[in-house]
Amino acid sequence: MQFTWTRHHILALADWVPQEYDIVLQTASSFREVLSRRTKKVPALQGRVVTNLFFEPSTRTRSSFELAAKRLSADILNFSPGTSSITKGETILDTAKTYLAMGTDIMVIRHQQAGVPNAIAQEMDRLNTGVSVFNAGDGQHEHPSQALLDLFTITSLLDPENPRVELLRGKKIAIVGDILHSRVARSNIWSLTAAGAEVHLAGPPTLVPMLFASMGDRTHGGQLLLHWEIEPALQDAHFVMTLRLQKERMTEHLLPSLREYHQRYGITRDRLKLCQNDVKVLHPGPVNRGVEIDSDLMDDPALSLISEQVTNGVAVRMALLYLIGNLKAS
Repeated sequence: MQFTWTRHHILALADWVPQEYDIVLQTASSFREVLSRRTKKVPALQGRVVTNLFFEPSTRTRSSFELAAKRLSADILNFSPGTSSITKGETILDTAKTYLAMGTDIMVIRHQQAGVPNAIAQEMDRLNTGVSVFNAGDGQHEHPSQALLDLFTITSLLDPENPRVELLRGKKIAIVGDILHSRVARSNIWSLTAAGAEVHLAGPPTLVPMLFASMGDRTHGGQLLLHWEIEPALQDAHFVMTLRLQKERMTEHLLPSLREYHQRYGITRDRLKLCQNDVKVLHPGPVNRGVEIDSDLMDDPALSLISEQVTNGVAVRMALLYLIGNLKAS
C-alpha cells in the first residue's frame, strides 16, 4: 500500500514514521536531478508566496530555503528583524499576520526561542488560513530540515539511485560535541533512530547530560547511547557527525578551554582510525576550524561530506516545500 503525505506543517521530527522520511528522500532525489540540469527551475509553486521569517541570524539555512523556493518558482518575501516593526513593539504573531495579509502561503520560521513556529502554526490553524508553517530552527528544540538533509546525504552515499531509511539499519553513527544546546542533534536523534541506526552521543558531561538518555526510551527502531569519552563512540562508526561548539557557552563555565576540548573531543585523522575504514564526517556548519574538527580533514573529499550537505540542503528543502505546498493545492 502506497503511503500518502498528509503533513500540513513541518515543525519537529519526533513523531515522524519511516514512510515519511522515505517520501522526502525520494522527492529530494528527483529534485537533485532537476538541479543538475541547465535549466534548474520547475513551476511547482508558481504563484505561491513563501515568506522567510528569520528572527535569528542565519546564512546557510536562510539562503538554502530562499534558493529552494526560487527553484520551485515561488514568490519570496524576506523578513529582517532589525528593520522590522518588531523593534517598535509589534508582537511575533502580529508580524506573522501582516505577512498573511500579503498573501503568504508558506511561512519558514527561525527563532531563538523554542516553540515559536508551533505557536504561529496554531494561530494559522485557528484562523483557518490554510498557511503551512515550517520550523527552520527554534531554540534548543528542533531543526528538521538540517536532520533531513543529513539523512539524505548519508543515504544518497549508500545508494545514489534509491536513498531510503532502511539503508541505515544497524549502522553506527557518532554525534560528537555540544549536544545540550543543539537542535540539530535532537532532530538527528529522531531521524537516525527511526531509520534503525545505532546513535552514539559523545562530549563532555556538561554538554551531554543524562537527560538525553530519556530520549532513547522514546525512539523506535534504533538505539541511543551516551558517552563522556570519545573513543567508544568512534569505535567502528560508519559516520561521524560533529557539532559546532558554541563559544558563547564558555561564559557558562561548561568547558575549561577550547584547546582542551579539541584535545579530548576534536575529530582528527588519528581518532578516525578507530572508525570503519570508509568512515565519512559531517558537520552542520558553521565550523570552528581546529576546534570541533581539524581544518585539513574538513577539506578532504575522501573523508568529509560537509560540502555535499550544503548542496543537498537545496534539494531537500525543495522537496519539503513542494510536499506541503502540493498538499495545500490538493
